[in-house]
Parts: sequence; structure tokens; C-alpha cells
Amino acid sequence: MRTVRNWVLIQIFQVFCGLIQSTLTIVPGMDLLSGTYIFAVLLACVVFQSGAQEKNYTIREEMPENVLIGDLLKDLNLSLIPDKSLTSPMQFKLVYKTGDVPLIRIEEGSGEIFTTGARIDREKLCAGIMLDARCFYEVEVAVLPDEIFRLVKIRFLIEDINDNAPLFPTTVINISIPENSAIHSRYSLPAAVDPDRGINGVQNYHLIKGQNIFDLDVIESPEGEKMPQLIVQKELDREEKDTYVMKVKVEDGGFPQRSSTAILQVSVADTNDNRPIFKEEEIEVSIPENAPVGSSVTQLHATDADIGENAKIHFYFSNLVSNIAKRLFHLNTTTGLITVKEPLDREESQSHKLLVLASDGGSAPARAMVLVNVTDVNDNVPSIDIRYIVNPTNGTVMLSENAPLNTKIALITVTDKDADNNGRVTCFTDHEIPFRLRPVFSNQFLLETAAYLDYESTREYAIKLLAADAGKPPLNQSSMLLIKVKDENDNAPAFTQPFISLSVPENNSPDTQLTKVSATDADTGQNAEVAYLLGSDAPPEFHLDRRTGILTAMMKLDREKQEKYYFTVLAVDNGIPPLMTNATVFVTVLDQNDNSPIFTHNEYNFYVPENLPKHGTVGLITVTDPDYGENSAVTLSILDVNDEFTIDPQTGVIRPNISFDRERQESYTFYVKAEDGGRVSHSSTAKVTINVVDVNDNKPVFVDPPSNYSYELVPPSTSAGTVVFNVLAIDNDTGMNSEILYTITGGNTKGLFIIDQISGNITLKEKCVVADFGLHRLIVKAMDLGQPDSLFSFIVVNLFVNETVTNDTLVRELVRKGFETPVTPNAETTDSSSPTSDYVKIMVAIVAGTITVILVIFITAIVRCCQSPHLKASQKNKQNSEWVTPNPENRQMIMMKKKKKKKKKKKKHVPQNLLLNFVTIDEAKKDDVDSDRNSVTLDLPIELEEQTMGKYNWGTTPTTFKPESPDLARHYKSASPQPAFQIQPETPLNSKHHIIQELPLDNTFVGCDSISKCSSSSSDPYSVSECSYPVTTFKTPVSVHTRPK
Repeated sequence: MRTVRNWVLIQIFQVFCGLIQSTLTIVPGMDLLSGTYIFAVLLACVVFQSGAQEKNYTIREEMPENVLIGDLLKDLNLSLIPDKSLTSPMQFKLVYKTGDVPLIRIEEGSGEIFTTGARIDREKLCAGIMLDARCFYEVEVAVLPDEIFRLVKIRFLIEDINDNAPLFPTTVINISIPENSAIHSRYSLPAAVDPDRGINGVQNYHLIKGQNIFDLDVIESPEGEKMPQLIVQKELDREEKDTYVMKVKVEDGGFPQRSSTAILQVSVADTNDNRPIFKEEEIEVSIPENAPVGSSVTQLHATDADIGENAKIHFYFSNLVSNIAKRLFHLNTTTGLITVKEPLDREESQSHKLLVLASDGGSAPARAMVLVNVTDVNDNVPSIDIRYIVNPTNGTVMLSENAPLNTKIALITVTDKDADNNGRVTCFTDHEIPFRLRPVFSNQFLLETAAYLDYESTREYAIKLLAADAGKPPLNQSSMLLIKVKDENDNAPAFTQPFISLSVPENNSPDTQLTKVSATDADTGQNAEVAYLLGSDAPPEFHLDRRTGILTAMMKLDREKQEKYYFTVLAVDNGIPPLMTNATVFVTVLDQNDNSPIFTHNEYNFYVPENLPKHGTVGLITVTDPDYGENSAVTLSILDVNDEFTIDPQTGVIRPNISFDRERQESYTFYVKAEDGGRVSHSSTAKVTINVVDVNDNKPVFVDPPSNYSYELVPPSTSAGTVVFNVLAIDNDTGMNSEILYTITGGNTKGLFIIDQISGNITLKEKCVVADFGLHRLIVKAMDLGQPDSLFSFIVVNLFVNETVTNDTLVRELVRKGFETPVTPNAETTDSSSPTSDYVKIMVAIVAGTITVILVIFITAIVRCCQSPHLKASQKNKQNSEWVTPNPENRQMIMMKKKKKKKKKKKKHVPQNLLLNFVTIDEAKKDDVDSDRNSVTLDLPIELEEQTMGKYNWGTTPTTFKPESPDLARHYKSASPQPAFQIQPETPLNSKHHIIQELPLDNTFVGCDSISKCSSSSSDPYSVSECSYPVTTFKTPVSVHTRPK
């Protein structure tokens, strides 16, 4: 109150001073006295104002930021001080401790006071003051400059707002009320606290969910504090319900009103008004006899409706419980747990009765009967009892290894004191042995042999008998039984090596030790003594020591006689009866170089054809060496210097380095050496003779006539059968290759002459007539009888039928001119078609021939009209002319075939036409499928009419045959029985045209096959040369028809 009065007086004095200052300003013209009084008063005001001042403001808590609270410039009346009297502008400085957060701020220039962002919490600022005291917040403000300095203390009265809810001390309020409390009894509850004051503080309490058992009343203390009290409305029973849970709500009187709640948990305190009760009055439990001491038997459960000391239960055995039970079991007096006190034994006692009493201190204890059954545990091991059937010796049973199966040895009895499965026992052995236990009764077994015994594999058996019960886990007992096996001679000796392989060089010394055989016997003693013998198949060359088993070679071995030896050796023991076994010995005799190479023949004769090419195979020399390996590796060579032949050192193949020619040398002789590859080598030699066999590689060569241009005079008076000329040819080959046959293949149109095939004599067949006068050109063929293909040559024999030769030059000119005309076929050649030829081909040939005849007649008529008279005269005496038709493949082929056709003469008014007839003479083997390729053809015109020969110049006029001309020559070839042959010109011809050329005067035609080589003795360009290329015939030969007579 004093602070408020001071603050009011200060305000009044400030107002007074302000009025004085304003009066002084308004009335400047006062007198001196008045001015002095006023000055004194004003000075007092200034002095008053220059000291400490206080200023009070009222604010509410929780005000937001930047709220204007007051204005110091106005509130302190500092606006009366003129600014011109100050050295610097007036400032307001807030004075606070460093680190503090002021709740207000002051504008330094204006003095305005504002709230800050700091929270204004009255309960926090005035936490230690009484609830009814007011809450102030004080700050100091300095007013500058120094001329007007003053320190102003500002006090802010913070007004309370209802910003806090009333709260109980705890969220859960626990109180205890005795169950025998009287109705309307009161029990105080903790009061709620509200930081706010006045009407914003605690105003009222409410009980929520009182369940009509409790009620709430509020009383006010002398200090004005409102205290809640809980009132009991009904009687309580803790055994019925010992806890009640409710809610207490407290409210303040602020706006908005705030409240809170707390859980009220009322516990009903107990009184001893109930006796203990067992959960189960009769209990039966089972416990194994091996339960350890301290194990729990059962837990007794007794309850008392009371609590606390009234509910404490004491357990104890009744006096009716036996002493054995009290010795074996223990009862916990507090918990009621019965445990094992001493080890149990089912065999001693199987069950126990325990009478247990429970008391809470009252007069009537509760009773419970506990029956404890002791269950069996597999705690007894089985026992084994052995009773021998075979009497043992020093505890060991002796059995022969020949003991039969199922031999009874002992009776085994097993027992167990336990019950049920724990007392059911089985007996068995611990591993695989040749013995077995055969059940006899439920607990008895017979021990007997289950397999044959073998002393050598196992000499004794320590049989471990195991007896196990069926308990879990099972218990077992073991017992040992020793059986020894007696040996019998039941094992034959066994060689350490059943197959013995050894090697020994040949030519060894006698009694050479080769190896030592060894055998063992699984038996013992006398049954294991072994002796060694040779088998019945052992050769006499070897010996085996009976005691040591050393194998020796008794004599010298020869690998060439016998390289390998197979025989058996025996090992016999000394048992009764004795047993034996055998082993195979394989002796290999190693080779030494003690033999020379051996030729299969002392002398070799080889026959080779003379056309064998260089480096071809002459023959093979075979050499053997009885030795082995390098000692038998033979190398062949030719002795002395011989460049004509070589021999392969390993294979023995002889090859020539020369070309053979029988006509030059018929045989060759040399020696071959064979040497082996031993360290000390051995060698031998053999003679080799190579004979050159003739090959049909020479064609017949005509000696007479010497050339195609010679002639022979045949007088017309020569009688038939007279030899008019002898044709002679020779062949440089031998044997059948040099035998020659002669034939006339052309020019003998009238059949006037015949030739002897062997002698070559040309004989006049019939006497000449006037029409036979003139030059006759006979084509004579000389063919050898060589194999596989014969060779042949042709020559022209000119026979001039006339009385005398008055003009030799004219005759020779006729001979020369005769080569310009084709040679006519022989008269005996018939134009007969093969009856087996194809009908269609014949028809096509006839049509083609007809068209060709028409074209030739047309061309001949034109040519005849254009011929000059002197050409007709010069051609009149020509009997023959020759056509040569080149092959389209630039190879000339001449078809030759004997053919003779009789045609009827046409009427005289019909103009004479030039008819050409080409015939084909085929000479090849009938069974040769390539006869067409290897044949030689010759096309010759048969006959020309004298007028035609005189009008047409055959030597100068080229003729071109159209490709579509009919192939009558192929027809003649197929129908002719004559063989075909081929000749080839050296000069290639134009493939587009068929050129008519003269036959050279000294031409000799030579046939060849596709294998042998052909040569000609003449320089004729038409002679056959080296046959190194395939020969083909015309695909489309041109036919020339003869004119009909």
C-alpha cells in the first residue's frame, strides 16, 4: 500500500510541476517577486525530477508480441523540456542484466513500450508469492542525455488469466478402506492445485462412476482451500470385491473453464473372516524312482479369502503319515511343495500316502490326501549266464575249422530285475562273426556256428556277448567268450606270381639261372611245407629246383628255332592229403644278331614292257632276316655304280631311271646287297636281271611301193590271176607285233584287183576290158597283229592299165592329179542297211539325203553353166579325187568305208549331176565302248562323171557344207561291217569351213590306239604323229552321193 501511495504522490507532484512550467511559458511578463517564487518552485520540480522515478503499468499475462503498453515521453511529462536546450536528442535506454530476456522493449527515440516475443507467464514469474498477492515485473529505463538524465523504475502489474487447468498431485489416487467400515464414513482425498488465482483457481470436485457405493463431498479449509472427501454409502466385503476404481474431476471458475480428472482406486482392507480351502483334496501323482533328491513331487494349492496376515497358510503332515513317508518326502510349510527328501526305490515300496493339513491360524485347518506312486526306472543292468555245451579248456572253446554248420557251443541265459520293457532283455554279438545266437526261450539263447570256419583267415574269436533291455535309455551288460580254431590242411600253396614272365638272351650258357619261383601256404606246420616241380608241359631245356624253386636253362637257346616258351610249374604242400597249385611261366628268348639277311631267290628275273615309263615299278625284291628288331631291319642297295636303276632301301621296289627300248637293249643285269641293322651287321647279295618285253610300238612301214606317187604298168593282156604288183611292209617289233596283214580298202571300184593278206601280192582278178584302161588308185592297208591294239599304215598303189607307157610324164601327171579326186569305194562294198537299224533314223536319213541331193543338183547346174571349156578338158581324164573334211574342233578326221552301190542310169536328156558319196570305214574292236573316240575316218568321193570332172575344178574351188546336211556317213558307219580307224592332220583347219585339199604324193596313213605312240617314216604333213591327245570322229559327217550309172 505504501508503494501505491508513493506512486500517487509522485504523479500529483509531476502534474503540479507541469502546470507551473506551462504557466511560466504563457505569462512571460510577470514581476520579479512572482518570478522568484515561480523559479524556486520550478527548481524544486527539476531537482525532484532529476532523481529516481517510478512508473506503473498493468498488463495481462500471455500477451502477444508488439502490443503497445505505454509512452514514457508522455507518461513522465518529458515533452515539456525544450529540445533546443539539449545537446543531443532525448533517448530511452532499457537497463537489464546481460543474458536476461526482457519481456518488454522501449523505442529509444519515442519512449513507447511494447511487448516482446518472450512469454509472459504470471505463474512462472511469481511462483513464490502467495495466491492472493499481486504479481509485478520491474525494469529500469535510463533517460538521456545527461542534462535531463533520470532513472525510471517501471513496474508492470501482471494480471492473471485462466491459462492453467487444476491438476491432482498424481493421475492415480490410491486409498485403503477397511472392509468393516461403517456407512457414511469419510476419507480425505488429495486436493487439486491450480496455479491461477481467484476465480481462475479450484472451485469444485465431482465423483464419476461412484457405483452407489461411494459419494464425494467438498469442504473448505480456514485458508480457503477446497478439500474433497470420499463418503462410504454401503457395507464393504473384501472377499466379494476388494478394489473399486472411479474417477475424480476437478474444475476451476475461469473462462473458459478448465478441468482435469484422476483415477481413484479404493482398496478394501481385509479382516480374518475366512478359513483356508485346498484346491484339490485328493491328489494322485507318479514319480520315477530315480528322481533326484529335491525333485518336486507335487505342489499343494490352498487359498484363503482373506489377505495379508489373515491369508497366510501353514502346511504340515498329519500324525497319520508313516515314518517311511516322512523320511522320503519333505513338505514346505509355507508353499505347500512336496519334494523328495531321500532316494526312492520302487522295489522297496511302490506307493506312499501323505495327509497334509493347511491352517491360517484359525481353529479349523483344511485337509488334503496325496497318493505318491513310484514308477519303475531302468536302473538295473541285465545279467548274462554262460553254460558251455562244448567243454572249454582253460576257459577257451577249441573248434576245428572243419566243424559243420550249426555246431552248438553254449547256452546263454539273460535276466533283468526291472519290470515291463525295462526287464525285457535281448542278447546279441557286437560284430559280424561266423557264430549266431538262436533264441530258445524268452531269455535263453543257443550259441552255434553260422558259417564255416577258416583257420587261415581267423585263428581265434573273442566273442563279446551283449545283453540289453528295452528301457529308455537301454542298459546293457557284456561278457566275453573265447573260441580258438584248430588248423586243417585245407589250403593249397599259392604262388606270389601266378604268371611269371622273364626274358633271356639267346646263345646263353648252359645251367644259366633264370629266376626263382616262390609259393606260400596259409596253413601251418607240416601243412605249410612247399616243394616245387615242373609241369608235364615243361620243355627239356629248363630245370626247377625242388627245394629252392630256382629255374635254370639247361641248354643253349636259339630264338630263331623257338622264341617263346609257355609251361607250368607246380607247388605241392606236405599235408595229408597233399594239395598243389600251379603257375604259368612265360620265357621270351631275346634276339642277337647271329643271322644274315636271306633273299627269297638267289637270282631275280623281271620282265618289263619296253613302254614302262621312267620311275615306274620294275619289281619287288623280298628279303627276310630270322633275327628280330634292329637285327632284322634290312637295308637294300645296288652294288657298284648304277644310274640306270634305283631300289628302295626298305621296301625293295626297283624303279628305272631310263626309258626302255627293246630294239636298243633287251636286258640289264646288276647285283643287290641286303644288310641288317645289328651292331655287327651281316649282309648278303643277289643277282637281278631285267628283261625288256616287246610292245607293239612300231607301225608297219611300206618298202614297196616306195611312195604314193609311184605307179606300175599293167598290160591289158595280163591274164586273170596274174600277180601285177607285190606290196611289202616291215615292222620293227617282234612276234605277233611284227606279223602284217594286207587289205585293199579303197579305189578298187570294179573289183578288178585282189590282194593276198599274207604275201601282199596284188593279183588281177579278171581280164581287163577297154573300160578298165586308165589309172587305178588302190588304197592298201598294212596292219600288224599286235596286242592289245594293232597298228596299221596306208599307201596308194597306182596301177596304170595300158599297153605301154609312151609318155611317163603324162602318167605321173595323172597320178598327181589323181590325188585331187576322191577315191571310190571297193566294188564288193554293198550298200545294205542293217535290218536292225532304227526305222525312224532311216526315214530321217532318207529325207535329209533327198534334200541334200536336190541342193547339190541345183548347185552343180549353176557351176556347170559357169565352167570354161578348157577346165572341162583338163578334168576329163581324172578318175578320182579326194575330199578332206576338217573337224569342227580343229582336228581333221577322214572316214573310210568300203561301199558299192548299183544305181539305175537316168535318161540322157536329164543333165548329169555331181553326186558325192562319203563312206565310212570303221576299224576298232567290236567290244570297245570307246571305238568312236579312237577310230579314224576317211571320206573319199567314189565316182565322178567325166563331164562333171572336166567342168568342175576340185583343186581350187572351196566348198562349204551346211551343218544341217543329213548325216548319211553315220548311217553308213552303223551299217558297214568294216572296222574304223582315225588319222589326224598336223595342220589345223578352219572350224567354220570344210576346205578341199590335195592328198600329198608320199602320204602314208598310220593308225594308232589310245595307248601306244605312233610315228611316221615320211615327212607327209598328214602322217599320224604322237597320239598324246584323244581322237574323235566327226559328229556330223558330210555325205556325197555317186551318180547313177
